[in-house]
Amino acid sequence: MTSLSSSEILAEPKPHSAKPDLNRPMSMKTVVVLLAVLALGLFFTAFSIFRDIQASGTPVNSVLPFLLLALALLIALGFEFVNGFHDTANAVATVIYTHSLAPSIAVVWSGFFNFLGVLFSTGAVAFGIVSLLPVELILQVGSDAGFAMVFAMLIAAIIWNLGTWWLGLPASSSHTLIGSIIGVGVANALMRGRDGTAGVDWGKATEIGYALLLSPAVGFFAAGLLLLTMKVLIRRPELYSEPKANAAPPLWIRGLLIFTSAGVSFAHGSNDGQKGMGLIMLILIGTVPTAYALNRALPESQIVSFIENSAAASKVVETVAGGHHIIGDPRPAVTAYVASHEFNEGTLPSLAVLIRDIASQIQQYGSIAAIPAATVGNTRNDMYLASEAIRVLQKDKASDLSKADLAVLANYKKGLDSATKFIPDWVKVSVAIALGLGTMIGWKRIVITVGEKIGKTHLTYGQGAAAEIVAMATIGAADSFGLPVSTTHVLSSGVAGTMAANGSGVQMSTIRSLALAWVLTLPCAIALSALLFFIFRHLF
Repeated sequence: MTSLSSSEILAEPKPHSAKPDLNRPMSMKTVVVLLAVLALGLFFTAFSIFRDIQASGTPVNSVLPFLLLALALLIALGFEFVNGFHDTANAVATVIYTHSLAPSIAVVWSGFFNFLGVLFSTGAVAFGIVSLLPVELILQVGSDAGFAMVFAMLIAAIIWNLGTWWLGLPASSSHTLIGSIIGVGVANALMRGRDGTAGVDWGKATEIGYALLLSPAVGFFAAGLLLLTMKVLIRRPELYSEPKANAAPPLWIRGLLIFTSAGVSFAHGSNDGQKGMGLIMLILIGTVPTAYALNRALPESQIVSFIENSAAASKVVETVAGGHHIIGDPRPAVTAYVASHEFNEGTLPSLAVLIRDIASQIQQYGSIAAIPAATVGNTRNDMYLASEAIRVLQKDKASDLSKADLAVLANYKKGLDSATKFIPDWVKVSVAIALGLGTMIGWKRIVITVGEKIGKTHLTYGQGAAAEIVAMATIGAADSFGLPVSTTHVLSSGVAGTMAANGSGVQMSTIRSLALAWVLTLPCAIALSALLFFIFRHLF
């Protein structure tokens, strides 16, 4: 056996010779552009609020509500900014580690499609998240308890996201925010002398929990299966080989990877961006109800059909109620039903009265835009409460409603939701800017985890494409059903799935860390949010 000289040893290729250069600092020109976009975004947000307040005729008697509004919006947009750089790796790790795009270009590419994803999102996920919150806190969102709720949720989520980012762990922002919401609900129930489990809509939480639980498994198995299918159908050895150092992949592979990176970024923006939107709407409703409590842009034709649907829904509910009537305010009974999901003989009669009250309020003023500032918040609360009660009724077998009855109520609920569950265009643009800018900052730590520390071998072109195609499809499907899923979990588990399917092996230390972060995120976010809510309730 011949021995190698020191020069020959130094000339040997290193195990990670294909590893990209991630240490290039951001140029001063880029920093200036990002700061200019940030400044324009903040100015656009402030100008939009000013314009909406003027258009609604909201009287400005004190600057304090607007200072609270500014602070709450900065925290909400800060959450989306952190969400952006925390989750960037999911879209750019594969294109960076396959040399399809340079890191500096990849993050701008991802940021742009995150921006577009937010702009074209449906809003369904935003209000699915809001539905987890205790109904009594939503109905008094402009009170001290409402501000304590919003601040506690957002600050707890930001703290946990920053902590896991600092450790380079691809933890889920969706998981974190949902834990924060549950923490507020539990703390609110305990502080009111109730069982902690009474503060959360566990039916909705379970539905979302299943989506978060199943999405990593879908990512792992679907990405692995897709890679094996590709090997059978696409017999191109270069697709399954380690990228050559500092060499771009063949053009067709490069195009595929860049396309899937854009798809994951767009899907991430359309799903994750909505979480901040829902919370921003709560902030706006609480501080400037005249401008944002109800959708003032609804045309008069919709108001006419809403009155007709109200009459049909009231008739259905009264018929099923079997002649029972209530005297007095129906709201406490409906609120209790939404909070506890416990159906009793007073539920339907109370809901029928509430439906009639809402219709009479709208008829009295002729349009939503004409509702006086003093009553718009109450009208919005009534409409939101009726919508949530119908949502619960649709799943309640004790209500004895037929499919035809449920169809009538569902049609009425659409009218309620169009008036209360809307997102102004400027909110989408502001969140899109925050998420897009965040995508371009602080991405390196988690990119290294996804690109280097999940598998035992370098990521191949085929593995990157399979993981991103599955992530793009899974998140897009979840968005259409209004379910929040974790982009982080889907893609990182997809990378692990391709490594397992390829026989490359996975680094168990990283997998254990990811699993630990996945397990700890929910209880830690719950505890942190509950503690902050308790503190803020005593401060405000």
